[in-house]
Amino acid sequence: MDRRTFAAGLPLALAARLWAQKPPAQPPEDVGPIISVDVELVNLLFSVRDKRNGLVGNLTQDDFTVTENNAAQTIKYFARETDLPLTIGLLVDVSRSQESLIEVERRAALQFFSQVLRQKDMAFLISFGTDTELLQDYTNSAQLLRAGLDKLRVQGGVSMPGINPGPIPTSGQRGTVMFEAVYLAANDMLKGQVGRKAMILITDGVDVGSRTKIGEALEAAQRADTIIYSVEFSDPRYTGFGYGGGGDLKRMSEETGGRLFRVGRNNTLESIFNEIQQEMRSQYAIGYTPTNPAKDGSFRKVEIRAKNKDLKVQARKGYYASGKNG
Repeated sequence: MDRRTFAAGLPLALAARLWAQKPPAQPPEDVGPIISVDVELVNLLFSVRDKRNGLVGNLTQDDFTVTENNAAQTIKYFARETDLPLTIGLLVDVSRSQESLIEVERRAALQFFSQVLRQKDMAFLISFGTDTELLQDYTNSAQLLRAGLDKLRVQGGVSMPGINPGPIPTSGQRGTVMFEAVYLAANDMLKGQVGRKAMILITDGVDVGSRTKIGEALEAAQRADTIIYSVEFSDPRYTGFGYGGGGDLKRMSEETGGRLFRVGRNNTLESIFNEIQQEMRSQYAIGYTPTNPAKDGSFRKVEIRAKNKDLKVQARKGYYASGKNG
């Protein structure tokens, strides 16, 4: 199935999702973030930072050890600055509390796309407020992405059901369906793709009215092998009224191997996008065949360690040995 055919099922998939919620599988407590992969070969993408939080991009396979459930694993594949295709989903909060920030987001996102996308890379754009809307399907065209970004509009009040393009059908009074947007981007857009996958979420972090819970959104991202970079961007006029969902954003980022950024006086959205770009272009890839070959659906805790104790590895912490994604 190609990218466009895959994405074409977005409205129907969400409609079914909204009316027939299925409880997520619950991982063992306190085991950390997870992914689901074929146990014949476990592939992990990760980045490394030093004590000053700077990216380290000159390490080799001999600089790392990998364990699965505390058992040492033999690294069979290692790459630095991997050249795998990159698929990026940009999710932008267009709820009423973000009204004054949309123009800044539009300009910064266009600059980011123009800098990060290469010929074999792809991006898509989703907005979310009272509804979730696919503004631009997979493309690496700067012109199409600009046109998609130009469609960013504030959503408020109750919106009527529609078909794509346009708001995906929902019902009832809702505010900001952030978790639904994350689930949708992971399960309906990114899960079927190969290579490196990342989701960039620009929002104040407040979810109001999603029928999808944070655990379901996280599970979808983990099973899609997708990193979430969260960018907390809040209008100061709303922060005094209980706005600000940094806790949820931090959880979604850390449990998928990403990071949480906060826009502030000394940390602009443009500088954050630049940092995300540098990190995505400075990743390492490790692959190994587990010493335990059983495809028993059990959770396997994975730990990548740098032999230099002053270095910190940023990666997912495990996977389900289910023998298939999803």
